[in-house]
Amino acid sequence: MVTNLSSWPPGEGIEALNRLPGLAEPLLDIDLEQELEELRKEDSWQRETGRSSKTLAKYPDFRIVLILMKSGTRMRQHRAEGRISIQQLKGRLRIHLADRKLDVSAGHLLVLDCGVLHDLEALEESALLLSISWRRGTSNASESFSLTQR
Repeated sequence: MVTNLSSWPPGEGIEALNRLPGLAEPLLDIDLEQELEELRKEDSWQRETGRSSKTLAKYPDFRIVLILMKSGTRMRQHRAEGRISIQQLKGRLRIHLADRKLDVSAGHLLVLDCGVLHDLEALEESALLLSISWRRGTSNASESFSLTQR
């Protein structure tokens, strides 16, 4: 998953993360199909929540999380303090916003601004990439990210 560039000096992205510094390398090469296979083997995939996730990249101002959801499961209403994108890889999701519902199919990308309340519903087994970005120094990224996982 990680390609290590030994000539690259550790940057603030790696120093700022005490846990899993490999997720903040200057180059990450990720096989999404392999990661999805691994998520299906996780205990979390068998639990009542019907979803499993893995952080693929973790910098102080940016995260990428791979999420796998079983059909009929939901991520209840939440918000992120940073801007987010949801890239639908497989399956179909319904995104519930305050004023409308959006169906998102494989190959689509949805972008939400900071603080937008939303709810995710898997209409069929779904895989998505969630990206979250923050402005450096304006927000606590770890705290904000935990809100998206509720």
